[in-house]
Amino acid sequence: MRITIKDHERGLLFKDGNYKEVLKPGKHFILPFSETKIEILDITKPFYVEGYDIDIFLKDENLCKELDVINIGDQELVFHFIDEKFQEVIGTGKYAFWNILKKHTFNIVDVSNPEIAVHIDRNLLARPQLRAYSAIYDIEPYMKGVLYFDNKMQRLLEPGRHYFWLGSNKVDIVKVDMRKREIEINGQEMMTEDKVPLRFNFVCQYRITDAVKVVMDVKDYEQQIYVLLQLVLREYVGTLKLDDLLKMKQEIAAYVLKVLKEKEQDYGAEFLFAGVKDIILPGEIKDILNTVLIAEKKALANVITRREETASTRSLLNTAKLMDENHTLFRLKELEFLEKICDKIGSISLNGGGLLEQLNSLLAVKR
Repeated sequence: MRITIKDHERGLLFKDGNYKEVLKPGKHFILPFSETKIEILDITKPFYVEGYDIDIFLKDENLCKELDVINIGDQELVFHFIDEKFQEVIGTGKYAFWNILKKHTFNIVDVSNPEIAVHIDRNLLARPQLRAYSAIYDIEPYMKGVLYFDNKMQRLLEPGRHYFWLGSNKVDIVKVDMRKREIEINGQEMMTEDKVPLRFNFVCQYRITDAVKVVMDVKDYEQQIYVLLQLVLREYVGTLKLDDLLKMKQEIAAYVLKVLKEKEQDYGAEFLFAGVKDIILPGEIKDILNTVLIAEKKALANVITRREETASTRSLLNTAKLMDENHTLFRLKELEFLEKICDKIGSISLNGGGLLEQLNSLLAVKR
């Protein structure tokens, strides 16, 4: 029987089921009804013979010259390139490729470390063939990530895109928001030193500075900050009487912020601002304070009125002294008042005599 092997093919000769040699392109004859068989392989495809281990064929030196063989370990992956172009990613095992028509190159990658090395081309990692072998994690610009391998903390990740191999190691990333935060205490009831119950609305701003401490050492982070703020505020308010407290709103905020800053290392945070938004008084206390305020304002108004009356009397006295000492000034003052009277009089009736004499008689003064 004649068998023709084409230029893009190779033949594998088997006798009694055992491999004998590789056959080049051309015409080959085998006896009919013999135990001889020729397996024809396409050299544009990977070397593979079903039912046979590849090591059987690698004992043939002539065949090995036409094959590129790659043996991939358990903790390795291989990037397969044909004529310098990426073709595929290959997992654990031994593989052979025909090197007759194409040039095969292999990039062996150690995946025992889950973090993908920086020299690996990130464009390759984005290809669909690698999605089963790698994972991509994005950390936003305002966040940081705490990296875990098999539930063991490794290191802090900065913002950006991070690549990891999917394998025996479990990869977890806990993201921490590093932006400025605000926490509020609303309607918190507290007692002053003189036993007056008040309700406070208080606000505090802070920023996380140590993401690892926040994740590893502090559970329920915001709740703990809330409780700390509550205790510091309650401690300070309890040392003040109501009147002092209402005058010292700024001092309360300054004290609370000072104590919080002393705790920054314990919480891995920077406290930026603290302030009292509102102090809410009970209804009866508010009525009492309103009564006191009204009384104070009335007393102040009376003082001002008396001061103005005294000043006015003093001015009149000074004017009287000047007129008593200067007769001409006295006459001018008389004429001034006469002018004012005339402005308000519609008509004047005179009974004989001269006008000036009768007007003068109206202003006559017994001396």
